[in-house]
Amino acid sequence: MQNLQLQGVHHVAYRCKDAKQTVEFYQRHLNMDFLLAIAENEVPSTKEPDPYMHVFLDAGKGNVLAFFELPSQPKMDRDQNTPTWVQHIAFQVDSLEVLLDTKEELEQAGIEVLGPTEHTIFKSIYFFDPNGHRIELAANTAQPGMLEELKRVAPAMLDEWSKTKKAPRHADWLHGNGEFQTQQ
Repeated sequence: MQNLQLQGVHHVAYRCKDAKQTVEFYQRHLNMDFLLAIAENEVPSTKEPDPYMHVFLDAGKGNVLAFFELPSQPKMDRDQNTPTWVQHIAFQVDSLEVLLDTKEELEQAGIEVLGPTEHTIFKSIYFFDPNGHRIELAANTAQPGMLEELKRVAPAMLDEWSKTKKAPRHADWLHGNGEFQTQQ
């Protein structure tokens, strides 16, 4: 795989209950452009008969979020063995001001919003789309050097986690336990 160099995420696809409702939600509440729709009666890769509508939305900067509506499949559900907070789609917004304005607009539209939640390197809000997918909007707030320090300690943290399954303390400052200091 010496020649493999990924060029970015082409698209990420999730299932939806209703393609039209989903497109309208993302257009209205996240200002996403509806790029295209593909509908087939047969799955191209497996040749199985399974009608679907596949819709694609512009998530900004070349990122595409897609959904499949599968009317002949059993009703969609989420992974019952995974907490609802784990699986989510996170989008970056320009600023904390945009994050807070969007929270207010979502709440005015009757959407329940959690947050903003402080993550030290960003603040975020959370809500659910009509399909039950958890959505996160995040505004970066990292101070200079924070992301570099997190990258530096990441291998040691992963090794320790792999052995102990307990949260390593290499970046305790991230959770309010001590002050941020870069290590040389």
